[in-house]
Amino acid sequence: MGAMVFSPKQRQVLTWWRPDSPERDRQAIICDGAVRSGKTLCTGLSFFCWAMCSFQNRNFALCGRTIQSVRRNLLSELIPLLEGMGFRCVQKVSRNVIQVRLGGRRNSFYLFGGKDESSAALIQGITLAGALLDEAALMPRSFVEQTAARCSVSGSRLWFSCNPESPAHWFYQEWVLKAEEKNALRLQFTMEDNPGLSPQVRERYANTFQGTFYRRFVLGEWVAAEGLVYDFFDESFVQSPPEEPLEEWYISCDYGTSNPTSMGLWGRKNGVWYRVAEYFYDGRAMRRQKTDEEYADDLARLAGGRSIRAVIADPSAASFCETLRRRGWRVRKADNQVLSGIRLTAQLLKSGRLVICRNCKDAIREFSLYRWDDRTQGQDQVRKEHDHAMDEIRYFAATVAGKAGPGGWCAGSVERKAF
Repeated sequence: MGAMVFSPKQRQVLTWWRPDSPERDRQAIICDGAVRSGKTLCTGLSFFCWAMCSFQNRNFALCGRTIQSVRRNLLSELIPLLEGMGFRCVQKVSRNVIQVRLGGRRNSFYLFGGKDESSAALIQGITLAGALLDEAALMPRSFVEQTAARCSVSGSRLWFSCNPESPAHWFYQEWVLKAEEKNALRLQFTMEDNPGLSPQVRERYANTFQGTFYRRFVLGEWVAAEGLVYDFFDESFVQSPPEEPLEEWYISCDYGTSNPTSMGLWGRKNGVWYRVAEYFYDGRAMRRQKTDEEYADDLARLAGGRSIRAVIADPSAASFCETLRRRGWRVRKADNQVLSGIRLTAQLLKSGRLVICRNCKDAIREFSLYRWDDRTQGQDQVRKEHDHAMDEIRYFAATVAGKAGPGGWCAGSVERKAF
């Protein structure tokens, strides 16, 4: 640990529980703020040091949105560091527990996932001496409150880390704003609090996000999503397709019966995906609904005889997908995680890896109209209007363009994934 360099805020996280700390009587610590700000590693390191110095033969909880995210985001980096400091960590993967020894002390650290409301039942019945909740704002309130209730051993404490969400979010309202009331130490992190990030890397992350996500993930602010979703998108993001032949082809599709159906034809050249053509049909405006077979004919015309690697389709359009399969098309269900898909689409557009071509008039129109819904409380949602081309562009970004591998590009670990 002597070779590592910590910022003043990280050192405060590492030592707040020590007997000589002025914060030693706090019952919890909340570390929130920017991505890549160094809060997760120092929180995890401090949690293990506190647990092993304070208790013997006790149980602790390591919580994330899923157990996989706990392993990936926290333990993959933390365990080697702990072992280098003399901790002995034995992972029982099938039981989701880590047995940790330090000197003559031994404690057990159980892994839990707080993905939805049913997750609270998973942690019932265990008695804990402490819990670390990573990505706390992504967990349901019932799970967090049940975890807190399980910490009934004398001297137990809670440790939270998260990135900001809406200021109406329950965690911000109940924990961040009430930190003093709950006798919790709240520390707000920025990228400057991570000495491992160079100015060049900080600038790269700052250029990755836009609008609401810039203020949350770069500035570390709890702000509401408002205005245009892609507020940076203007004429400079619209190009003509390259003159040389494109290398690989996909079609993305958002299927509607009473709502419009939107399809985009994508071709790749030198690592860039071009939306070179589109199909858009509004049955309500045209006063005639089309059948699955008719839409399949339209898709074939959009393909224009090209070799289409796959159709990336709306996962809820089961009958249309089956029609396409019967006709010999390879169909892939789209990744339909809305918020992460929007962030990824914005990253790909701003990096120049996703290009909208000039003849995609309906997509360009929707970019200027697609807005956050400011009528919701505590949750980020988009208005369900002017979103049909937006949805299928997001499907393509999340399922193909943003994936690593042949024909894809990985947007990188700008933010930790929670699945």
